[in-house]
Amino acid sequence: MFLRGPLLQGTPDQIAGTLAANIGQLRLSLMADTVMLVADVALALVFFGLLRHISESLALAAMVFRLGQAFLIGASLMALGSVASALSHGPRIAVHMTDLHAMGYDVGLILFAVNSAIMSVLLWRSDVPNVIAGGIAASGLVYATGSLTRLFAPDWSGLIEPAYLVPMIAESALCLWLLIWARL
Repeated sequence: MFLRGPLLQGTPDQIAGTLAANIGQLRLSLMADTVMLVADVALALVFFGLLRHISESLALAAMVFRLGQAFLIGASLMALGSVASALSHGPRIAVHMTDLHAMGYDVGLILFAVNSAIMSVLLWRSDVPNVIAGGIAASGLVYATGSLTRLFAPDWSGLIEPAYLVPMIAESALCLWLLIWARL
């Protein structure tokens, strides 16, 4: 949001110019996404280990959907990683690669929405406060709605963006609860 977002504003020619002038910032955003990707794979394994005693089949399903999301995001990073070389072939190709990345990310978030729904069931059955489990379920709805809107009705995406506050709060609450009070 902070590294790559400002680079992707304007017309395709403006975006290409901004990307070319700030290729280091783009590469830094790639590195941040790579770190997030590795952390997400690790979290998939950690949550499976923490929650499989509640329901092994649901914990496995949650892990599979989270790993599927990680795979799609990783694949979409390849498109973003090719922006620097695509700039020499024309601005529209470079901008198209950023669009492919965004689309891959959105499809990955649909899988993450399913993961969130399954996780909310597991968390509801655990010692996690129900308000946090419910927040994770609501997060799944936000991710699914936001991604589907960006894919099928992109002009309406701006209406959904404020709802991303729900996942920020719910996921932060889950993280804090796990760090401070967890007894799963």
